[in-house]
Amino acid sequence: MLDPGAPPHRDASATPSSPGLAARLMRRKPVERLVAEGGQGEGGSLRRSLGLWQLTMISIGATLGTGIFVVLGEAVPKAGPAVTLSFVIAGLTALFSALSYAELAGTIPVAGSSYSYAYATMGELVAWVCGWCLVLEYGVSVAAVAVGWGEYLNELLDGTIGVTLPAALSAPPGDGGVFNLPALIVVLLAMTFLLGGARESARANTVMVVVKIAALVLFCAIGVQGFRSGNYENFMPLGMAGVSAAGATLFFSYIGFDAASTAGEEAKNAQRDLPRAIMLSLVIVTVLYVLVAAVAVGARPWRTFTDSEASLAQIMTDVTGQDFWGTLLAFCAVVAIASVVLTVLYGQTRVLFAMSRDGLVPRVFSRVHPKTGAPRANTLIVSLFCGVLAAAVPLGQLADATSIGTLFAFALVNVAVVVLRRTRPDMRRTFRVPLSPVLPALGLAFCLWMMASLSTVTWVVFGVWMAVGLVFYFVYGHRRSRLATEDTPEAR
Repeated sequence: MLDPGAPPHRDASATPSSPGLAARLMRRKPVERLVAEGGQGEGGSLRRSLGLWQLTMISIGATLGTGIFVVLGEAVPKAGPAVTLSFVIAGLTALFSALSYAELAGTIPVAGSSYSYAYATMGELVAWVCGWCLVLEYGVSVAAVAVGWGEYLNELLDGTIGVTLPAALSAPPGDGGVFNLPALIVVLLAMTFLLGGARESARANTVMVVVKIAALVLFCAIGVQGFRSGNYENFMPLGMAGVSAAGATLFFSYIGFDAASTAGEEAKNAQRDLPRAIMLSLVIVTVLYVLVAAVAVGARPWRTFTDSEASLAQIMTDVTGQDFWGTLLAFCAVVAIASVVLTVLYGQTRVLFAMSRDGLVPRVFSRVHPKTGAPRANTLIVSLFCGVLAAAVPLGQLADATSIGTLFAFALVNVAVVVLRRTRPDMRRTFRVPLSPVLPALGLAFCLWMMASLSTVTWVVFGVWMAVGLVFYFVYGHRRSRLATEDTPEAR
């Protein structure tokens, strides 16, 4: 049986230009080369300016968004008061993949996240598929979240000055409007911060993250005053099946913790800080989710939950007797969504930066502006594309493609950490997944299980996207890959 970690056998008569198709598809980029090329782009380099605090805020910013404002209305009817347990189960599920991300982020601290991890462990074709999934995940996610920003902006405007944007300018064609102007605006605002460089955008994100964390802490402080122990008397009315069903729904509230791994080439001490940022952000988000859910259910009977944003606002109104809190929640949602757009858009540009540097997508995406240290052309192209997508295209069920792309990338990371342990056991690791390969195997199993639970439409969209990606790879990336065009052992 062949050892996958062993170097490929070469026929002595073969020439450097005669590798078979399978060998070319499986060519891997050594970890040392990935790290050595870190930060290097066309005409300049990314700047290492992010510390542990900024990296943690990026991860929280991408994770702690609209989920906590809307997810309770979906999860509480499934689990009852035991929704707090569902949050814990979903957090543990995310933890399996987070552990794998933490090990690889510390070992391979580069911008490409799971794309680069796959390139170093499973070969170019798998890396391309992973990168193509990330493009789907981040691109559609930015557009879908930006659409929601306009809805909360209207609520905020209505609660403060009594006016709202007309439907024609706040929804795309097919959804009752002509052009979703707020969705385009929030993407362009995020683009403006990103063009200023990683440090400037990280500062803006930190302010927004602090605001939304403070708002949720304030909700807990006010909501606990209306706590009624009787609301917890029948803790698990729908049984463990209901708790599990709610946990599967809630898992998607944890998607985004991997955003910090895309900042590997802009972190001051990536090998030390990236694993810490990933794990710290997951702990903070999980604690906030559980606290908010516990207070919300304690202050309001679980059968009355239908819409989470309204539920949170209504709880604060019931406890204080003031309508001001609905407006405050709308403001916090506007801030939360803007933070998600900023951090996810950042992740998208950095993944494309890494793929461009490897020659798999056009070189314009790895062009770095010498003054700001930001991939300016990359940011402009991605932002305009996502902004127009959000403003002019009704996404509908296409937004579910975010979930399947994310889960597929998570699954590959769980595989990659085991492969790298076997092929490079002596490599320095600043963090190690405990009980490997058991925990990565559990992470892989949970990802596959949740992918299987997604709708047929989502799988069709995913299949079409993958087919388009493979065509692009074989027409463009396969021949222009730097490993293919350079005379290196990895290209053979």
